Amino acid sequence: MKNRTFIGTKTACYTGYVVQGIINNIAPLLFVIFSDKFNITLDKLSLLITINFATQLIVDTLSIKFVDKIGYKPLAIISQGIAFIGLASLGILPNVLDNAYIGIVISIIFSAIGSGITEVIISPIVESIPGEKKTAEMSLLHSFYCWGQVFVVFLTTTMIKLLGNDLWYIAPVLWSIIPLINTINFISVPIQPNLTADEKTPFLKMLFSKQFLLCIVIMICSGASEIGMSQWSSYFAEAGLKVSKVTGDLLGPCLFAVFMGSGRMIFGFLGEKINLKTALCCSAGLCAICYLGTCLINNSVVSLLFCALTGITVSIMWPATLSLAARLFPKGGGSMYSVLALSGDTGCTLGPWFISYTSLAFAQNISSGESLKIGLGFGALFPVLMIFAISLLNIKKNGIDNKNHNDIIKS
Repeated sequence: MKNRTFIGTKTACYTGYVVQGIINNIAPLLFVIFSDKFNITLDKLSLLITINFATQLIVDTLSIKFVDKIGYKPLAIISQGIAFIGLASLGILPNVLDNAYIGIVISIIFSAIGSGITEVIISPIVESIPGEKKTAEMSLLHSFYCWGQVFVVFLTTTMIKLLGNDLWYIAPVLWSIIPLINTINFISVPIQPNLTADEKTPFLKMLFSKQFLLCIVIMICSGASEIGMSQWSSYFAEAGLKVSKVTGDLLGPCLFAVFMGSGRMIFGFLGEKINLKTALCCSAGLCAICYLGTCLINNSVVSLLFCALTGITVSIMWPATLSLAARLFPKGGGSMYSVLALSGDTGCTLGPWFISYTSLAFAQNISSGESLKIGLGFGALFPVLMIFAISLLNIKKNGIDNKNHNDIIKS
């Protein structure tokens, strides 16, 4: 097929990442409302983040076995359908069940299943589309996650401001329309078939190679660095910096997402010309500085700026690591992306939990807002670890360090 026949496929994939951006960011925007309306404590709010990404972890783990057997197209349709159910339920169940928290948990689990399947299949679908600028395509694809985050933060915050906190449930119900429409999109678009067993790189050889293990570590750190800040920025702005919800959301998670999306789009234009290893090291170093700046600066505006700037520092981490893995293992197949998604979502679970855990350790003597600020400072450990892992990779600007594919497998 010619490239033009895949325009609809790319559009559906881009929309899939918008849906994922909505799923991963809408609940944290409602944390303060959940706390006030349903008396949900900080530790239970933290558990919601863990449930979201832990569910995605389970989906990622299971997909290692089933993604190549079921195929990308059926899973794409299923993922968007389940995402629709999850988002719609978030606006309905907490108001109809006696235990609102249970309703939120059920909704998040459904949404996370849809998000987890999306993460596993969308990247290999785009990677399989004929074309030469794979790094640019991957970065552009992942930028739509950021724009989904921007839309959900800006529009949800505006909606709640206009309608009032009592009508918060309208927002997730309206957002559920997007995955519903995208379910129909995936039914109609062409998708390249999965690699056969004979075409794929042997899974165990790939899994236990040094290069792939380093990619796993980098993906874990990428997820932790990105989600650690984005998930807690709204709560941090309100509880820690004492700014209004509108100001906090727009200057915190919304600006974070704008910076992250912009970084990915810029990388999409320049990705084929940039040394990925150097770029990843620089982004990780700047990310650590932003985490520390958010923690150590006492000025609310400057602290929020560091929080938002973290977005551009983490922007290339996830897509660039996927591009590196695709260069190292061009025949990795769906199972490779499943493992990388599993690794990234492990970081997405670990990062917010670690920040919450360290925050609670200091919460006995200071306010929850101040303790969360300290927890964010400890989040700098993830990009520092990432720098160490990147330094061990053998990657050059346009490929692999003069090693052929078999050499990489053996390393």
